[in-house]
Amino acid sequence: MDSGSLAWVLISAALVLFMIPGLALFYGGMDRSRHVLNMLMMNLYCALVVPIVWVVVGFSLASGSNNWIGNFDFAFLKDIGIEDGGGQIATIAFLGMFAAITPALISGAVADRMKFSAWAIFVPLWSLLVYVPVFKWVYGGWLGDRGSLDFAGGTAIHVNAGIAALAAVLVLGKRKGWPREAMPPHSMPLVIIGTGILWFGWFGFNAGSALAANGQAAQAFMNTFLAAAAAGLAWIVVEWLRDGHPTTLGAASGIVAGLVAVTPAAGYVSGMAPIFIGLIAGVVCCYAVRIKFKLGFDDALDVVGVHFVGGLVGSLTIGFFANPEFFAGEFHAGIFYDGGWGLLGEQALANLAAIVWSFIITGVLMLGLKKTIGIRVSDQAEAEGLDVTEHAETAYH
Repeated sequence: MDSGSLAWVLISAALVLFMIPGLALFYGGMDRSRHVLNMLMMNLYCALVVPIVWVVVGFSLASGSNNWIGNFDFAFLKDIGIEDGGGQIATIAFLGMFAAITPALISGAVADRMKFSAWAIFVPLWSLLVYVPVFKWVYGGWLGDRGSLDFAGGTAIHVNAGIAALAAVLVLGKRKGWPREAMPPHSMPLVIIGTGILWFGWFGFNAGSALAANGQAAQAFMNTFLAAAAAGLAWIVVEWLRDGHPTTLGAASGIVAGLVAVTPAAGYVSGMAPIFIGLIAGVVCCYAVRIKFKLGFDDALDVVGVHFVGGLVGSLTIGFFANPEFFAGEFHAGIFYDGGWGLLGEQALANLAAIVWSFIITGVLMLGLKKTIGIRVSDQAEAEGLDVTEHAETAYH
């Protein structure tokens, strides 16, 4: 790794870390005021515990030549030095930021009613038992070897965390009063601040995944910019036509949906493809967030509708838009570039594998916690607010 690339990877790692408080503000603003500090803590806790788990054993298990899971050769950062100029340790740090933000995505689904003690145990266990294996399969494991593509974590992060969120809320149950009572965001300014931080940090998330300061990073940067704009625009247009008014929450949600959707494709598509991906994601996710009311699962802050559906849309559209000639890459072309249906099939298989594993293991983890320490706060605590009952604090006086 040359010095320019090393600098870019280090900057990108810092940008991804900055996304965690951005996500906390995005979710916190969408939450009700008596629970906002609990939501911030759930996100910040991921930044505290997951990096430790990652360097102690997570990275080692996500590495190695085995197709299913790694080994303990790099546990406790054994034999990791700076002899190569720091490229390896910079990459481990960069990937550790990804590991930290992934379980934080789940927090939005379980908002307002999960015990913090249960969350504190769930996060490191989920990181090791769900995130690490799926990451390994996609990057250097059997799914990646078969030919599936995931540039910056559409399958390994967003589909993985999104379907885990669904499993978690099915075990956890609904908030008191949902869906009978309206539970609108308590602070749209916080949501917009969080959206801006996420969009800013996402340039490191996607463009940094090139692990070099090169043309692919530049294209991923542009793709990230365009897809987010297109998805935000598509979402508010749908709202305008369907409901008679565009909303600020819709614009923010659309931007995030576009960022999610372009994440797996960012380094493999070019030209107008990110705009098309963003437009598709904006429309599909705008309708997907309403599914919870029809199916009756209380995904409090629309993690399933935005991250699971958005990640799936982005991953599958790679099968249509992947352009290996543009990047001179060693991967299959998409359908629109005369590549046939093979890549789309591999994308579908990779996501199916991640969905099945993540849903089952997450469900088992939540059930285990439910039967042992319990996962849900009391009705009184939920009514009083988790800020006071779980943390002895209040966000507003």
